Amino acid sequence: MKPPAPDRLLTCDQAAELLGTAASFPRYLIAQRKIRFVRVGRLVRIPESAIAEYIATGTVQPVTAWAHRRRRTG
Repeated sequence: MKPPAPDRLLTCDQAAELLGTAASFPRYLIAQRKIRFVRVGRLVRIPESAIAEYIATGTVQPVTAWAHRRRRTG
């Protein structure tokens, strides 16, 4: 059985391109420890799966029409 393929490691520029942001945004996420990253010597790389996890945790699900109309009174 073949072991799973290792995660592709992205530079900050590549991660920014995937996120559709400026190159400084992935650096900000790394500085704030809001995303997983890997140090390769003095270089910093972001696993492709970490980008997918970051997007998944920040995804907001739509509100149903009924829940949106219901308001709390009291």
